[in-house]
Amino acid sequence: MFMIRKIMVKKSKIKKLILVLAFMVSISLTAQQSNAPIVKMEAGDIRGVNEGGVDIFKGIPYAAPPVGAFRWRAPQPVSSWEGELDASEYGSNCAQSGWGGTQGTIVEGSSEDCLYLNLWKPEHANVEAKLPVMVWIHGGGFVGGSGSGPGIAGNEFAKKDVILITINYRLGRLGHFGFPALSAEYPEEPKGSYAYMDQIAALKWVQKNITYFGGDPDNVTVFGFSAGGVSVHSLMTIPSAKGLFQKGISQSGGGRDGVLTGRPIRKDDADPFYKISAETVGINFARKHGIEGTDAAALAKLRGLSVEEIVDGGQETDGQGGPRIYSGPILDGKFVVETAESAYKAGRQVKIPLIIGSNSAEIGGSFVNSSNSKEELFSLFGSLEDEVKLAYDPEDTKEFAEVNTKFNTDWVWAEPGRFVARSFVTEGKPVYVYHFGFIPDPMKERMPYGAGHGSEVSFVFNNLNARWGNPETTPKDKKVAEMINAYWVNFAKTGNPNGEGLPEWHVFTDKKKEILDIQHDGSAIGKQDPRKARLDVIEKAFELRNKIQSRGN
Repeated sequence: MFMIRKIMVKKSKIKKLILVLAFMVSISLTAQQSNAPIVKMEAGDIRGVNEGGVDIFKGIPYAAPPVGAFRWRAPQPVSSWEGELDASEYGSNCAQSGWGGTQGTIVEGSSEDCLYLNLWKPEHANVEAKLPVMVWIHGGGFVGGSGSGPGIAGNEFAKKDVILITINYRLGRLGHFGFPALSAEYPEEPKGSYAYMDQIAALKWVQKNITYFGGDPDNVTVFGFSAGGVSVHSLMTIPSAKGLFQKGISQSGGGRDGVLTGRPIRKDDADPFYKISAETVGINFARKHGIEGTDAAALAKLRGLSVEEIVDGGQETDGQGGPRIYSGPILDGKFVVETAESAYKAGRQVKIPLIIGSNSAEIGGSFVNSSNSKEELFSLFGSLEDEVKLAYDPEDTKEFAEVNTKFNTDWVWAEPGRFVARSFVTEGKPVYVYHFGFIPDPMKERMPYGAGHGSEVSFVFNNLNARWGNPETTPKDKKVAEMINAYWVNFAKTGNPNGEGLPEWHVFTDKKKEILDIQHDGSAIGKQDPRKARLDVIEKAFELRNKIQSRGN
């Protein structure tokens, strides 16, 4: 009897303790919510979170979910909501299979319902602040990536009075797709490059809503790396994007045609990438799933496929035993009216200040070509073979892997970047060119030939630990990150990256052609591009390739 009573008393105390704890948690949550930043917009109120003087709003919808009948359509208006929208968590990433993902699956946390953006602002910013705005476009080859995550959190920008926005956009075959019935329906809507339509929709959201957060819609900088850098080029040349931003930064975004296919000089004239239409690729994809015909009924069946069936890495063969065709930007002639390269050559891009650059050893392997030796690689250059040998390996002492990595880097990113810089100089707009070669100590074994693809991103955002898996950062690492972040912040504010305490970054000119060389030791020096000989021969190779292709057409 005594034992039973003792047990009952203990249970009673436990229940009271649970109730007290629940009450305390409730009070804590209520206090957090009462201190949470709330912004009132036309679509409805949103409630974010505050971290160390920075107001953060995640998972803000900028367009309706592109699902069902909205699959492969231009972004549709987002519906308004009642009450407060909880903006404390990221929305889903756009559907993707992931690198090396299992066929017929998508990565956890990704979805077709993904058109969300995230925003960081200083807590003091109000509707009168008129702060500069930066919009980040993530990389991932147009088939992967995300606008969320600690590596691209905008806290450090917000602490310097810049509003930072990251966005999701449709990927793979959901982001770029052509099919005859799609071309026929809704003739007033753009077709093909839905990823770019999403990016433009996000920029239009900024124009409409950023003043609610204290931002200036007339001082917007778009910036991105890899596919995001390619997107910056496209946005500067797509007519419907004109006026939505005032400055651009392209990090490892190239600038010439076929930047992501990257085929060097070929012995023959035929390059199937340039021969196969997006609609042909779409028809072959439908046949792969047993869908015949090209009419509305076939399109309805395509829209009836699961998202897992649609997302398979975003590539398809040409249907005739040819190469795998990259599911990237589509030149439809109405929305994307020309390639970035053709626009730059004719001076038809928007005339804005630009930062452009690449890293010292972007990527190796067979990214650009399938050569297995230096001799095989050099032979692809035909009449330029001796010149390319002299530029890349004058003493014949370098390993093939190093030469090939430098060649990949120059062909896809470095020389196209220089080409773009020259086109902006011709148009009289300031352009600043960088070369990033710094490698943190923990990464040196993984990057034996220089800074790899995307390694500058953590320095731009000054989020080193998030990028490198939380290694012990050194004072030198932090100093480089603070420097790069400061350049980007200054550029967003004024169109000029220079500022107090920073090494001077000279404007690129036809006469001096100076770049900012961020060297392997972390120092930044304004100088002539040390890669000049290599880039010169690559430029000649592009000219030769263009002649070959023009004869083939």
